[in-house]
Amino acid sequence: METDESAVRQGPDADELALVARAVAGDRTAVGDVVLLLQDPIYRLALRMVWRPADAEDATQEILLRVVGHLGTWRGEAKLLTWAYRIGVNYLLNLKRKTSQEERQVSLDAFGEDLRDGLAEADYRGPEGELLTHEVRLNCTQAMLQCLARDERVAFVLSDIFALSSAEAAWITDSTPAAYRKRLERAKKRIGNFLTDTCGLANPQAPCRCSRRVDKALELGRIDPHRPAFAGHQVSPGGRGVAAAAQQMSTLRDAAAILGAHPDYAAPQAKIDAIAGLIDSGRFPLLN
Repeated sequence: METDESAVRQGPDADELALVARAVAGDRTAVGDVVLLLQDPIYRLALRMVWRPADAEDATQEILLRVVGHLGTWRGEAKLLTWAYRIGVNYLLNLKRKTSQEERQVSLDAFGEDLRDGLAEADYRGPEGELLTHEVRLNCTQAMLQCLARDERVAFVLSDIFALSSAEAAWITDSTPAAYRKRLERAKKRIGNFLTDTCGLANPQAPCRCSRRVDKALELGRIDPHRPAFAGHQVSPGGRGVAAAAQQMSTLRDAAAILGAHPDYAAPQAKIDAIAGLIDSGRFPLLN
């Protein structure tokens, strides 16, 4: 599980209230602290929803700018991060740009057939074998999520990966707890059936093995051996790396563990610097 997103629904503490009050009053240091507090969790949410880091960076920038622009409307009805998730989820669910999986309307069944095609007879033994096997696993679980409808995807991410309660996740998605639980159950059933039928991490009898997909992934250009998008991604200070995340997954073998066994990715600093520049530009009335 991604540990910094495991809070249950509750109100803000005094420090959050004071920080936002300073930011709304025009304290640019406080605004920067708000961004610093939210940037990595929001980036991880965006990454799970849009698959590719470059797209997640763009989404993160837009979400954080919306959060900063609306800080004056926050009334402490939830913790600041929970409130920011609500803004982020609304943006991501309505994003016009589609991932390649969404564009092609790839189902989990079709994705499973694709994974079976080109499986090598033996584990990959080429350069950086362990790194590239991790890259295949991380990329595959990202692609797997894209086979879910967006509302099912966000439900699975919030509850089974970020470990939020149904009540809190329902508030974030502006849904009733009952309706949210139905979406979540559909997503869990679909992902669970897929993993049982296809993924050797979840079911030792299933055909697919990450180490036997490396050659095919390299051939198709789905992973870059020189710039692995996920296995080589920067992590938050003190956060889990690739190996630690994989070790946690290996002890559980359920859907939440397998799809949640990603490093604690950090939002790229260049994008955060760009956000700081936009904030300093005077675009936001609350800071004028």
